[in-house]
Amino acid sequence: MKNTSFASAVISFAVALISPVSIASPTIIPSPPALSAKGYILMDYNTGKVLVEKNADIRLNPASLTKLMTAYVAGQEMNSGNISKDDVVVVSSNAWAKNFPDSSKMFIEVGTKVSMQDLYRGLIVQSGNDASVAIAEHVAGSQKAFVSLMNSWADKLNLDKTSYTNPHGLDSQGLYSTPRDIAKLGQAIIRDLPDIYPLYSETAFTYNGITQYNRNGLLRDRSLNVDGMKTGYTSGAGYNLATSATNGDMRLISVVMGSKSAKSREMESKQLLSYGFRFFETVKPNNAGEKIADARVWMGNKDNVEVGLDTPVYITLPKSEAGKLTASIEYSKDISAPISKGEVLGKIIYKVQDKEVKQADLVALQNVEEGSWFKRLTDWFKKWLSTWF
Repeated sequence: MKNTSFASAVISFAVALISPVSIASPTIIPSPPALSAKGYILMDYNTGKVLVEKNADIRLNPASLTKLMTAYVAGQEMNSGNISKDDVVVVSSNAWAKNFPDSSKMFIEVGTKVSMQDLYRGLIVQSGNDASVAIAEHVAGSQKAFVSLMNSWADKLNLDKTSYTNPHGLDSQGLYSTPRDIAKLGQAIIRDLPDIYPLYSETAFTYNGITQYNRNGLLRDRSLNVDGMKTGYTSGAGYNLATSATNGDMRLISVVMGSKSAKSREMESKQLLSYGFRFFETVKPNNAGEKIADARVWMGNKDNVEVGLDTPVYITLPKSEAGKLTASIEYSKDISAPISKGEVLGKIIYKVQDKEVKQADLVALQNVEEGSWFKRLTDWFKKWLSTWF
């Protein structure tokens, strides 16, 4: 049974969604770019929708993309209060720059004291293998213990085709990941570490009198708004690049693994991002806490309760379909007081034409207390009568 007020709410809401852009001109979506990299993926950050993929689940050598997890683990330890960005770390012989003669490093020296914040920049901007080891030892006491944390977090993030053996990404048997897992890890960094993610946009860092520049050349490409993430290279892995860029409210994450050169990984990443921004759109039809409708309440001290969402809704659509989005509401049952704020009362269903594209729980935005005995009796009688008409 649906009451009259519910039906009118659905109709007005659907019209409100489509009316501002209902005359959008159609867009023809071409085939996605075909790249020479071994594996790649393009994902919408807000929705997790994959727009382009090839060999996205094949196990590949991540090289310095490993440092994304090193940064994530250390960031979670900061969030937990176990370490601080202001910590001073004494560099051990294991983290000495001379242990990494032919690879990227921050140039830290044994016995010197380095702030955790500088080590983070050395890890993210300079891709320092020495910084990776220093961070690992500071967080967990040893590289082995830190690697255990890395793999535990991989499990928690459902990176089921990823395995770590060291904190820096130098070629090692048993070290592997996939473009999809790297993109999901990038999502987690942006979402869970908002204070750390801005470091990925820094283009240079000077330590020990040596200035080094971020190897992600797309940070300096003015045709895209790239604000991270990480490069990687070893002879076994080839050239890797995880990138995040924004265009208005849309954020995309691309991952290219096993490319042929530093230039090609940038060109291929740019092709993916440009394709996504050109032909797709991230639609946000409703915010958290926004009133969507008034639902009829029985037995309460008021006749209606405001309903909406407890989290914002994002939907990825081709630009030609964004103006065709409609929504309808289904309540799970007749709604009776008492009602607690946040209680699930039904669902909202988003469609493009007749195709469902998203569902979300519809929740009460306010408390409704039980009505007086007279109000309850009156509502019981009204409810009984409504079953006959």
